[in-house]
Amino acid sequence: MNSTLYIKNMVCDRCKMAVESVLTKLQIVTLNVELGEVIIGQELSDTLRKTVKEELEALGFELLDDQRQRTITQIKSAIIKIVHYQQSDPTLNLSDYISTELRQEYSSLSKLFSEVTGMTIEKHYIAQRIERVKELIKYDELSLTQIALQMNYSSVAHLSSQFKTITGMTPSAFKAMKANTRMPLDQI
Repeated sequence: MNSTLYIKNMVCDRCKMAVESVLTKLQIVTLNVELGEVIIGQELSDTLRKTVKEELEALGFELLDDQRQRTITQIKSAIIKIVHYQQSDPTLNLSDYISTELRQEYSSLSKLFSEVTGMTIEKHYIAQRIERVKELIKYDELSLTQIALQMNYSSVAHLSSQFKTITGMTPSAFKAMKANTRMPLDQI
């Protein structure tokens, strides 16, 4: 019988590999590993669940048991996926995307997210986009115009305005900084 584990702080492909490695070490068959969610080929006994939880915590992950926290993690994972790992569609409607990904009404998801995190889904989405822009700026491979195009901003001016609102500095000032002021995705 298959079961699903919900895991907090899975934000990248390396995280997926680390979680899969822990489960393999514990001889748990993984059927599918996604950001924040792993489908395994068995039900976990209480003892094995405790071991999995401890092993994951040692790597900075958290096994989620609370349904509300699971839903928040799923929303965050969906946003990370669209911002960092997929070429997003310029016509993307965030509420439709989130609702489709989680197969729930957006209004209830939005209310829950705001209650639990103290931030709207839209603000979280913008924060993730700005972190991705910071990453692209630091890579120094694309011009700001190319970054704006890739990230589906209507213009460089819109990107710059949103960047300054979130970070307090212009993209050019950020690029000139030597210090790394990027945030880990799981802390946004």
